[in-house]
Amino acid sequence: MANFHVMAGARGVRVQPTVRQIDYGDLAESLRLGFDDFWQKPSHYVFLCLIYPIVGVFLIQSSSGANAIHLAYPLMSGFALVGPFAAIGLYEISRRRELGLESSWRHAFDVRRSPALPSIAAVGAMLVALLLVWLYTAQSIYTTFFGDRPPASIGSFLEQVFFTSAGWKLIIFGNITGFIFAVIALATTVIAFPLLLDRDVGAVAAIETSARAVLANPGPMAMWGLIVAILLVIGSIPLFAGLAVVVPVLGHATWHLYRKVVEPDDGEVRRPM
Repeated sequence: MANFHVMAGARGVRVQPTVRQIDYGDLAESLRLGFDDFWQKPSHYVFLCLIYPIVGVFLIQSSSGANAIHLAYPLMSGFALVGPFAAIGLYEISRRRELGLESSWRHAFDVRRSPALPSIAAVGAMLVALLLVWLYTAQSIYTTFFGDRPPASIGSFLEQVFFTSAGWKLIIFGNITGFIFAVIALATTVIAFPLLLDRDVGAVAAIETSARAVLANPGPMAMWGLIVAILLVIGSIPLFAGLAVVVPVLGHATWHLYRKVVEPDDGEVRRPM
């Protein structure tokens, strides 16, 4: 129970999993395996991810109803920041399938019995905090260019954004800032949650391992982030309904990416706290 297994693993030591170098072919293979996991029982997985379209539509309605139309895009893009945490049940399904265990949609909720649950919650809380900071930053950028007054309607907002110099500055600065937040999320959590499900190494080690994985594979990891972004955009176009397929495929694929990036347990280097 040392530090609730957050700072260290269950055995009270810092664990430093060994990171491999991967290539672009490993990304394609991870996506193929992720789709294979999804295809086995697609109705179960789609059921799991129906919450994504529902939440997406709810976010837009909430922001519009609160005269915060300008936050609809930051909310949608920020949704991707917490995606790795929200998809944790999908990692569990892929883990069980890899072990040859029964893997129905119900087993996604077995995460609540994971010994690494406190660490998972800690990293998840970090992502939620990152999302809130992003939304505050997005609001500040909008205020810088358009003042405190919210847009009167969707039409007037779109006209402001696409047909004024301030609008184009908003697009440029907003997307650059959003990119920075996305890089932070990718670098700290790209394989953190699958690692914690697989081994109770502690939140610090999971975040550190994700960062080392990105530094060891800058090209493939950048491509992975681009693939995720493109697929999420494609899935969001039909009123977010496509996310019911895109999210589970990406979730399962992330598990297989973790397997390719991190050496098995016997490759760990252990350090005392």
